[in-house]
Amino acid sequence: MGAKIEYKKTYKQIYLPKTVPVIIDVPKMPFIMISGSGDPNGEEFAKATEALYSLSYAVKMSYKSNEVPDGYYEYTVFPLEGIWDLVDKSKPIEDKSNYKYTIMIRQPDFLTSQLFANFVEKTKKKKSNPYLEKAEFGELIDGLSCQILHIGPYDNEQESFDMMESFCKEKGYIRTSKTHREIYLSDPRKTDKQKLKTVLRFPVRQQ
Repeated sequence: MGAKIEYKKTYKQIYLPKTVPVIIDVPKMPFIMISGSGDPNGEEFAKATEALYSLSYAVKMSYKSNEVPDGYYEYTVFPLEGIWDLVDKSKPIEDKSNYKYTIMIRQPDFLTSQLFANFVEKTKKKKSNPYLEKAEFGELIDGLSCQILHIGPYDNEQESFDMMESFCKEKGYIRTSKTHREIYLSDPRKTDKQKLKTVLRFPVRQQ
């Protein structure tokens, strides 16, 4: 099966940035995604996250099945990511019920749309989760972006965003969208809030 792909080593530039802002050109990647809205501390978000992990582990463990996908290689399941926006732009950012999101987990290159559909059907037979129906498979490209590793509570992320905005201004880049991506490197159920590690990223262009 070859060497195991460890995302923190193989894709270090993407998943382990420094705690100071950098400009990065992020390539196209395949994801399983679920879109929704509302408070991420609520049950809907938890169910959507659970569905993403169920599907991602079904893909990872498929080498044990009778139908091993063509091109399968051993790898570590990628972390949960989310693209965040506001439903109503006039409301304050502190209103979490106004959040709009697409959460996702990156997938290995061998996953195809047909294989994805098969994994959804197999997973539905094992687990009862309505969000399995809402999962989609596709490719996304962030392209030219500014990113940073934020360490600490999610509610303190604005401090890191302010650093990123200042850095972009200084280096001659302009943020092109109010949406942003977060990559969750820590499990919030097991990690002290002050030690949470989250990659923050937003799209930019040169002035």
